[in-house]
Amino acid sequence: MDNKLFVGGIAWATTQESLTEAFGQAGTVEEAVIITDRASGRSKGFGFVTMASEEEAQAAIEMWDGKELDGREIKVNVARPREE
Repeated sequence: MDNKLFVGGIAWATTQESLTEAFGQAGTVEEAVIITDRASGRSKGFGFVTMASEEEAQAAIEMWDGKELDGREIKVNVARPREE
């Protein structure tokens, strides 16, 4: 499951569609999700992108980690399992 990426520092203006489009430059995006606040529906500023393979996930990290997306520098790394 090393093809699921954590993406932090996402701009409020970034949509799941624009996230999919951006990461699609590195390979096939299976899913892109921006985490939102349940009450307000507003982005929490982070999300997850699942790439088709570990190789494409690594390419996406190299392409996007520390780079600017929609005016904000994003942090991209392999997602860790959720802690209880």
